[in-house]
Parts: sequence; structure tokens; C-alpha cells
Amino acid sequence: MSFEWTESTPRRAHRQQAARGTRALAARAGEACERASEALLARQSAEGFWCGELLADATLESDYVLLQLWLHQPDKRDWNPPSRGRVKKAARSILERQLPDGGFNIYTGGPAEISATVKAYCALKLAGIDPASDPMRRARQRILALGGVQAANSYVKINLSLFGLYPRKHVPSIPPEIVLLPGGVLYEMSSWTRSILVPLSIVQARGGVRHVPPGFTLEEIFLPGASLAFPRRNGFARLFHHLDRLLKVWEKLGPERIRGAAVREAEHWILDRTRFTEGLGAIYPAMMYFIMALDSLGYAADHPDLVDSIRHFESLLLETDTRFTFQPCVPPIWDTAISAFALGEAGFGGHQRMTRAADWLLSKEVRRRGDWSVKRPDIEPSGWAFEFANEFYPDIDDTAMVLLALLHARSSNAAAQAAAERRAVKWLLAMQSGDGGWAAFDVDNNWAVLNQVPFADHNAMLDPTCPDITGRVLESLCRRGMTQADEPVRRGAAYLLGAQERDGSWYGRWGVNYVYGSFLAMRGLAASGAPGAREAIARAAAWLRSVANSDGGWGESCSSYAVDHFVAAPSCPSQTAWGTLGLLAAGDTDSVHLRRGMEYLLESQRDDGTWPEDATTGTGFPNVFYLTYCMYRDYFPLLALATCRERMR
Repeated sequence: MSFEWTESTPRRAHRQQAARGTRALAARAGEACERASEALLARQSAEGFWCGELLADATLESDYVLLQLWLHQPDKRDWNPPSRGRVKKAARSILERQLPDGGFNIYTGGPAEISATVKAYCALKLAGIDPASDPMRRARQRILALGGVQAANSYVKINLSLFGLYPRKHVPSIPPEIVLLPGGVLYEMSSWTRSILVPLSIVQARGGVRHVPPGFTLEEIFLPGASLAFPRRNGFARLFHHLDRLLKVWEKLGPERIRGAAVREAEHWILDRTRFTEGLGAIYPAMMYFIMALDSLGYAADHPDLVDSIRHFESLLLETDTRFTFQPCVPPIWDTAISAFALGEAGFGGHQRMTRAADWLLSKEVRRRGDWSVKRPDIEPSGWAFEFANEFYPDIDDTAMVLLALLHARSSNAAAQAAAERRAVKWLLAMQSGDGGWAAFDVDNNWAVLNQVPFADHNAMLDPTCPDITGRVLESLCRRGMTQADEPVRRGAAYLLGAQERDGSWYGRWGVNYVYGSFLAMRGLAASGAPGAREAIARAAAWLRSVANSDGGWGESCSSYAVDHFVAAPSCPSQTAWGTLGLLAAGDTDSVHLRRGMEYLLESQRDDGTWPEDATTGTGFPNVFYLTYCMYRDYFPLLALATCRERMR
């Protein structure tokens, strides 16, 4: 007995000391949660929603300037649009983001990117910035070093061709006849691609070539000797290249009867999809092309549809005397759902403000059929979009997140909430793809051949299933009582197990990138209890520990999409929260890495309960367009610390 006592005493003392440390850390997490919760509650609107800013790169302001040129053509002497003051503001906003090497990037800390830099140069020159000035000289040099205008993506070239600034014969044709093709070909493209291509097809067919200011040219940023034609590739890409040449012949010689019918059908298609929504697709590119399409069709400046389209478009603008920034869209349902879920996990489920949030969310349930119903015609409409109003495009990810939020947020009408939740669960189950995963807006949207069309270089022709959304849907369904005994859960878990990377991580399509995908896949698998889930989660936890930064936090660069593996970046609160949540999903409550992640969040929290962050945290189109969600920095750390506190009790 004495031997057992003397040997166990140090171990017992160590355990007691560790337990005291855990309790102290949990207590600090609790205090931080209180401050973060109060800060988050203070940001709730009177109507019950949360909506932070959603920011992107300078391409949006650049496109705005080009849109003004489209709508307000120059006279024979000058270009002086009614929006001249805003054009000048846009130019200042663009210049503020110029890199030291003269280029413009597409994510925080990223290198100069050719398409963004070409757009910026064109917009600045249109705005009257002297081409001989230092910013323009440096931008010009960077463009030429990156391959000139010829190296920009097809959408940049298409936009320039509308003004005669790039040869029309060397840009892809987007025929309005696409809406007449049998077999639902249009719906095999992603929802955002559909909403961009259909109005753009009208612009190409009916918009003609618009004028530029006298003497305006971009010849100085074309790389001498570089080809103007799109790259010649093999296989289906070569086939589509030949098809594009035939389309250009069709544009000149095809019967107007067919072209006219196609344009009318495309017009009806885009007009239908602006009903019960705040702009076509409620996203910037589609809304801009919609305005241009109506103008191309001869809609008068005071036509209600054109007036509304411009009003919705300009509602994306954040403007003050010193600021001019366009948002690509607005995220109220997304921000509300995650805020409410985080607050509920932090113990605020019974707060009266949560009732307000639930009532607002229920008022935003989609009850009309959208594009998704082409493949699921017999399913009752439900779900939630991302924006305030976007009835044609409910979002699977948002719907799963709203259902998680409604576990905590109880509305003032319990029966209405229960009915909405039943509809939403049925809709989610119906939107499961054949491979067992879930995508963003569609089912089985995976025709890989479409990635070979000439205008597919925006890297978003398809909406395939992905681990991050699948993980969130699984968690949402399982927290409502579904288990491995249910086929949708079995299939979803099997998809995740098959999608795990060799290093143990998961790809994240909609956040940046492997840290995001991993924490969501881990939470979904942990909730499912699937055979093999524990081992897969343990591998992912080991990977997360291996990529933690020396300061205890996590950070990942958007460049990970370009190289297909994790690339470290400076730690930030949102990504540290994801790493911490991933470890917690693995059952970790006391490892050094978990504690250091918590310490990072506790130490970086400001006195007002918020966290500082300027990292790019979201993904629009990988390698092409990225997003900064300005509320990620606050509700994800709250969720992580609340979960830590609960697990450490």
C-alpha cells in the first residue's frame, strides 16, 4: 500500500493541478463568452437580424466604372456622366488597394492578380487618372509582367469587347439560344453561372459595341507578340473552341426568327427571376449584367424594371464622404443564423432577442419554387436564402445553419416554427446528391465537361458537393434526432469518409480552405456516429495540430486553393476558432494545442468583447474571387469558447 501511495501522489498532484488549470481556463472562457455575447446582442437590428459587411477586392468598383460608361455614353468631346462624383470616389477606392508593385490582389496578403489589375487600370484611366502618373505607370508595368491583357480571364475580355477594347472574335460567344436547348442543359450549370450567362447573352446579342471617350485605348497594356485568341487545348476544350467559331458564324448568318425567339425567352427568364428577390440572383455580377441587358433591349431609363434593377444594385454600395465600396451581396440570413446558434450554445437560448431572431428567420423561409425544382419538381418549397430576398435560390448551407439556430431560438409562434422546420428538413433531405453529399444550391450539378467551355475560367461552372456543406448538413440533421440508422446520414457520412484528404484534412469550398472544411466535416461525422468516423476524426485532429501556428492560433492562405494543399498564414480569430472547434469535435478537451488555441482567442479579444481581424475568410470562386465576412471574427470565436467552456465542465 505504501508503494502505491508514494508513486501515485505526484500523478494525483499533477491531475489536480491540471484540473485546476482546466477550471480556470473554462472560467476565463465563460467571462469572454459573456463579453462576446453582449457585444453580439448589441449589434442585432430592431427587426431581429444580424448583417455584417461582406467585402471583396477592387474588381467590383472597377466594374462599376465600366457600367457607368455603358449607361452614360460619352459625347464627341468628353465623358462626363451624371455619376461623375461616384466614378471619382470609385477611383480613389481602387487606388487605396494598389500594391507596392503596382498590381491589385484578390485576397488579403495575396500577390498581384492579372484580371483584377487590368480591370483596375481600365477603370482608373476612364476615371481620368493620368496615365503618366506613378500609380498608372506601376500598374501598367505589372500588367505587362503578368502577360498583358491577353492573360486576363474571359470575363475581363468579354467586358472590354463590349466597348471595342478587345477583339470580339477572340472572346467567347454566349448565345441566348442556350435557354432553348432541350434537356435542361442550362440547369446543369451552377446557379450563379446561369444568372450571369443569361443576361450576358442578351448583352452580346443586342447590346452592340458601345463608345469609349475620344482617344481612349488600352493598347499600352497589351503584351507585344502574345496571342489574342483563347488558349488552344485538347479534348473537349478543343471541341468547344470549334463550337465557338460556329457560334460566331451563327451570330452573323443565323435566322433572326430563331435569334429573336431566344432573346425573348432569355428576357423572360431573367425578368421572372427578379420577382420576389432583390436583384437577379441577388449578387453583383448578375445584377450588373441584368441592368446592361435591359438597356440593350431598349428599356427606357424610367422603366420600372430598370429603375428597380439599378436601385437593388446600388443597395450593395457602402458609401460615405470618404468611402466607396461595393459588396458582392449581403449576408443577413447567414449572419443571423450563425449569431443565433453561437449565442444559443453560449447559454442565451432563452433571451428575448433570440425570439426576435427566430421570428425574423421564419418570415424569410422560401415558399416558392426556384431553379432547384427543375430536378426536384415534387418537393414542397422551403429553405432559406443567403440574402434578404432571393426566392429562386434557397441555399442548402444557410438552410442547415438556420435549422441549427432554431434549436436554440424559439419564435413567438411555436406551431409555425415546427411546421417550417419540418418543411426545411424534408427539403434538405431531397437536395442530397447521388454521391451522398450536399452542394450549395443544386442537386447532382456535376457535368465536368462544362469546365471545358471557353468561358469556364471563372472556376465556378458547376456546384458540386463539398465536405464543408455536407458536414454542416449532417450536424444539423443529427442534432434533430437522425442517426446512422437513417439512410441520408449513412450516405452523407460515407461521402465525407471518402472525401478525406491523404493528410487527414478535408477540402473547404466556401471558406478558406482546409481548416474550414476539416472542422465542419469533423463536426458532421462526430454527430453521425458513423463507423470509421472516430478514426477519420482522429487523423484530422492530428493534422490540425500539425498546422497550428507557433502563437497557438490557426491561419490559412487563399493560395492553398492554387497548390491543393494547406498554406499557412498569420493566425486570426475566425480560423483559430475553426481549428479549436475541430479539436473539440475530436473529443479533445485538454491538449496543449487546444489550450493554446483558447489562449489565443482569450488574449486577442478586445475589451468590448469583439476581435480584430482583416483576413480573407470566405471563398466565392476558388482562385478567382474571395470574400471577407466581417462578422466571422466575432461569432465563430464565441462559438468556439462556448463549446470549450461546456466541454471542460
